[in-house]
Amino acid sequence: MSRDGRSSGGGAWDTNSSLEELGQLVKTAGGRVVGRTIQKLQTPHPARYIGSGKVSEIKSLQSSTGYNLVVFDDELSPTQQRNLEEALEVKVLDRTALILDIFAMRARTREGRLQVELAQSEYLLPRLAGQWSHLERIGATGAQGAIGMRGPGETQIETDRRLARTRIGRLKRDIEAVRRQRSLYRRKRARSGIPIVALVGYTNAGKSTLMRALTRADVLVEDRLFATLDPVTRRIQLPSGQPALLTDTVGFIQKLPTQLIAAFQATLEELAEADILLHAVDITHADAAQQSQTVDDTLAELGLGDKPRVTALNKVDMLVESEDGLVREPEDLGAFDLSLATHRPDAVLVSAQEGWGLDQLLRRIDEELGRISASRQTTARPA
Repeated sequence: MSRDGRSSGGGAWDTNSSLEELGQLVKTAGGRVVGRTIQKLQTPHPARYIGSGKVSEIKSLQSSTGYNLVVFDDELSPTQQRNLEEALEVKVLDRTALILDIFAMRARTREGRLQVELAQSEYLLPRLAGQWSHLERIGATGAQGAIGMRGPGETQIETDRRLARTRIGRLKRDIEAVRRQRSLYRRKRARSGIPIVALVGYTNAGKSTLMRALTRADVLVEDRLFATLDPVTRRIQLPSGQPALLTDTVGFIQKLPTQLIAAFQATLEELAEADILLHAVDITHADAAQQSQTVDDTLAELGLGDKPRVTALNKVDMLVESEDGLVREPEDLGAFDLSLATHRPDAVLVSAQEGWGLDQLLRRIDEELGRISASRQTTARPA
């Protein structure tokens, strides 16, 4: 479900494209999409996000579709979510809750699980009041409350909030302990003098496939959003003979929940510590330009907009026409006329799946690291 008519951090994203991506998120979470709808409003309804007519329309579809969950493409306020669930009589999720659920499924390491649990707890904290609103309506505090029901709602809300805050505090302490361990590891890496390259990109752009192709690492590769969450670091050998460390990080997505940006410090710290960023772009996607811009915007929000980077326009093998069903590498990958490449003149066309263009990509990384090293030496040289 999407409400059209306002920007929600997605920039030039088309509403239908955003809904298509929401459907992919639902599939990734294990659900099946049985219908979708859009309402054009200038501003969201403060109580229900959508108008009462649209609420009735969605409810009327339940008998024909049999849906048991409604997902909205923007973040709902606790009041909006509660009112919608009462009106539709089914579970209601927003985009943020859906992404958090997928992250909970995908996190494998202790650090990843802690970070997801923290993000979920911070998301749920302001929504705890709705769990006990029925008790507040039945019994008010003071002498006017029903016998045996004086104030239990408020008491339970405060108890739950206190427990949630205690849990959040514990999670933050546990994550901080893990961060200190990672910090020691990063300092050890820095002393080794081996440069670090961090893989970034929109989710499902082929980062993990590229990671496997460049390092021969046994990393998970799936055609799903957020297939991998936990940072993975492997050594690569550059054409100059210099080694480098390549780190695969979590994929970005439009309308990335703020709770995740705050919670996933490990990934953010890996990006900050990297010498350069390797930005993988799915050149075959209809919204490739918007996805690429989303990554740029997110990096800028994180204060990493000026970090040196190399761009790999991935999945070029899917653009190759084949008469006999065999995919062959063109003699000149640069011959492809790709609109996105005109905005990124230094981009390298690659196919991580087929291994095309990887030698050129490694040369570009090598050259960029060489320029960075030369610049540092010049800066460090006494006047």
